[in-house]
Amino acid sequence: MPITVNSNPSATSASFYLTRNNRALQKSINRLSSGSRIVQPNDDAGGLAVSMKLESTITRLGATEKNIRNAISFLEVQDGVYANVGQVMNRMIELKGLSQDVLKNSSDNDNYNKEFRNLQVQLYDMAKLTFNGVSMFANHTTKNGSDEALFDDMAQDLSKDNTMSIFVSSDGTSGPKVSINKGLLLSALTINSNTMDSDEWSDADNSTVYAFASETYATAFKLEQISVGVFTQALENIATLRADNGGTMSRLRYASDNVTLQERNFIAANGRIVDVDIAAESTRLAKYQILSQASASMIAQANSAMEIALMLFR
Repeated sequence: MPITVNSNPSATSASFYLTRNNRALQKSINRLSSGSRIVQPNDDAGGLAVSMKLESTITRLGATEKNIRNAISFLEVQDGVYANVGQVMNRMIELKGLSQDVLKNSSDNDNYNKEFRNLQVQLYDMAKLTFNGVSMFANHTTKNGSDEALFDDMAQDLSKDNTMSIFVSSDGTSGPKVSINKGLLLSALTINSNTMDSDEWSDADNSTVYAFASETYATAFKLEQISVGVFTQALENIATLRADNGGTMSRLRYASDNVTLQERNFIAANGRIVDVDIAAESTRLAKYQILSQASASMIAQANSAMEIALMLFR
């Protein structure tokens, strides 16, 4: 092998391996410090593309889950109002029974009527309650419409309902949805006596429309104007609204569980693509640390070999 001073192939080769080993060492350090297998696009271009789409889906599923939970909260507040309305109706029925006591004089019945009429105003106020500024109960089929939403039409014509749509998948408007009814509380508390059986009447006019929710005390009707059958029908209507609320709430809870499970599975799928294997990468780190140190040492050895040429001049 000739001895030269203008070139040093051994040092050049050792320098090449030192550069390559240092690059691999730096990549291992980056992966371990970030926890990600794909630090740069060239690490896995195809995997990075799939990961970006999975991360987008995970983000949308997270937003969907929050929306579903808010919808459940809306229904829970709405159901609380229904429960309270039922208690008010029970008190009204009690007042009706107390007013029929033969021992009560006209003054006593006037007192019962005052409470009865005030409770009608309370029902009206409850029907105007909102959830974060969003009305929980509807009078019309659309938000700003003029077509009245009627409780009696709920089963026959769904277009008479006033609903909000909750999308329950990462596909948004193009995916499945759950419709939440803005309860027709005022309509449910308005009883048309013409639709009731005649045997439900005892001491009331069976050609009257009774609105249990009254905007003012002056427009509220009195106990003697209504029969127990009307109270019963109003309570059945409230029970129907509550049952509809419960059915929707049940569906939303299952939808929430489904979205949560999907989100976890997508996170796991994305992790299999991008997460670094700490054990394997730690082994590679130790390997390239040794190789880098060895390469640096060999450069020093290759450079020292040039001293042979100087010995020949002595």
